[in-house]
Amino acid sequence: MLTHAQARSLVQERFGIAATGEGPLLLVEISPERWQEFGRFARATLGCVYFAFLSAVDWKEQGLEVIARVENLDANFAVFMRTKLGAGVTRCASLQPVWRGADWMERECYDMFGIRFDGHPDLRRILLPQDWEGHPLLKSYAVDTPHPPYR
Repeated sequence: MLTHAQARSLVQERFGIAATGEGPLLLVEISPERWQEFGRFARATLGCVYFAFLSAVDWKEQGLEVIARVENLDANFAVFMRTKLGAGVTRCASLQPVWRGADWMERECYDMFGIRFDGHPDLRRILLPQDWEGHPLLKSYAVDTPHPPYR
């Protein structure tokens, strides 16, 4: 069974980045270009078959950041993945081909933040009507904009 220390070493060896974090949590910041590649590595090599969640953060001037948590339930450790898309960038590779559980979470992220997940099979709004304008969790979204009543 893979240990936390072995997983940290494998990340360093394969991607040349330091996996930080304490206890059963590895924190990994990966470039957007290697997002899906790291996801495949986390599933196949680190044994992270459980997809816990995916969301985003709007850092305003610094741009959007996508975050995801995947877990190896047998070895009792989790990998917290994050990628910074940069100012004005709204595209990221989809993790749905790696974990089916990413499907609706990526759709929610698209709906609320406007992030387009390349390779997602059905990227459309999931919480708001299809004709809704804008993405409500962006800091640039005007909360006082009049909208038709939501049904």
